[in-house]
This record gives sequence, structure tokens and C-alpha cells, in this order.
Amino acid sequence: MAKQTKKQKMLAEKLDAEKLYGFDEALQTLRDLQTAKFDQTLEVAMNLGVDPRHADQQVRGMVSLPAGTGKTVKVAVFARGDNADKALEAGADKVGAEDLMEDMQAGNLDYDRVIATPDMMGVVGRLGKVLGPKGLMPNPKLGTVTPNVAQAVKDAKGGQVQYRVEKAGIIHSGIGKLSFSDDDLKANFNAFVDAVIKAKPSGAKGKYVQKISVSSSMGPGLKIDTAEVQGA
Repeated sequence: MAKQTKKQKMLAEKLDAEKLYGFDEALQTLRDLQTAKFDQTLEVAMNLGVDPRHADQQVRGMVSLPAGTGKTVKVAVFARGDNADKALEAGADKVGAEDLMEDMQAGNLDYDRVIATPDMMGVVGRLGKVLGPKGLMPNPKLGTVTPNVAQAVKDAKGGQVQYRVEKAGIIHSGIGKLSFSDDDLKANFNAFVDAVIKAKPSGAKGKYVQKISVSSSMGPGLKIDTAEVQGA
């Protein structure tokens, strides 16, 4: 890690682990503390009052971030014929059928999103043990099994992110780069949090959003005051 300046050391020493920040203040603090030479990602984590072991307490979905993610997303598409051509035109990195399945079975899984047309699920289904653990298995509820593969590719490339609650009831995602403007990062933060709040499952009891924190790739986690988050 790069050496901290006197100002950064002073700020780091003053950080209160229990302080609740407004988003704007938290973002400025993370900017002031950054020492890395690369463009760090702003990440958000949400602790939810759910137990993912129960089917009625699952939280999973997609959200399009207004300002994008700043990340290059690699997309593979299972399709044939015209759909394959449309996927390529939309910017898919790899398109195929049985050949793509065999490639993935051989361990070539360097993709951020896998999309399939409904008629290809017989082929894709054989990759359950390969794609499932990586969260890449196409799913109609997430829009990754669709006849409109061109739109799905454009959405994936244009800033759509997937979220899924983990065992401890936590959801986390990158929501942009620190080089983004304050307004763009706040718009992305609001869009992500709003999507998770709207995805509240029927089985959730008590307080749903228990804690929200933001951090940079190399920075500390700062707690956000949920009182300023609508619906939390």
C-alpha cells in the first residue's frame, strides 16, 4: 500500500468505528484517505434481517446503476442462429452452444455474466455444478434466461449488477469508481439500496435493513446513517 500523508494519517486516527455518516461525508472521507495508485471501487454492504437458509427469506435480483460500474464486464451467451448473431452484435464476448459448454467444462470461466436463450437451457443445465458455485447460472428471474439476448447483453455491459444475500444475511456490491463524480456515486448508491429494499422477502421479520456501510477497495468501512435512506 502507498505511504499515507500526514493528513491521511490524521484522518485515519480520527475515524470513529461507531460513527454514523451521511453518504456525502463518508464518500469525502474515503476520498481523503485513498493512497492507492489505481482507481478504487466504491463498495456498499448491507446487513439484512433475514435468514437465507429459508426459501421465503432469499434476497436476489438485478439493478441497473444509472452511472454504470466503471468495470469492463465479460459476457458469455448460449444461443444459436439469429439470436447468436444478435448477441455478438450487442457486444457479447463469447457466443456458442455445445462448444461453449465444453469450453466451460474445461475450466474456461472468465466471465462476469452468462446469458442463455430458453431453448439452450438443456445444454446449460449440464453446467450446474460449474456455474452454480460461481453465481453464473442463467436464471429467468434475473433476466439472464431470455429470448431477448441482445438487450440482456447491453444491460450487463451498461452497468447492471446482480446482488444476492449471503449466509450471514449480507449483500455487497461495487457501485462505481472513486473517479466518478459525487452525484454519480450517490445516484448509484441510491439505486442499489432502493432495489434491495424493494426486494424485501415475505419471510423477513423485524427490522429489514440493519446496517449499511461503504468502503473503497483499500479503505475502511464507514457506517451509513440508515435514517437518511428512504424506506430503510
